[in-house]
Amino acid sequence: MSPDLHFSFKGLARYADRILRGAKPAELPVELPKTVEFVINLRTTKTLGIRVPQSVLLRADRVIE
Repeated sequence: MSPDLHFSFKGLARYADRILRGAKPAELPVELPKTVEFVINLRTTKTLGIRVPQSVLLRADRVIE
């Protein structure tokens, strides 16, 4: 799982805006990702000899073949 980069970049833009308006970077709160993307790389699982159940594949946001 990894953070959804689209939302991460939006958060980065908000930080940059606040800093450019005079906020001190040390005083800005740390934000954790609000969403994550579940990606399965089937080529890697095959190389490692891992069998991925169909139920897990159905839950994945993206499957790389």
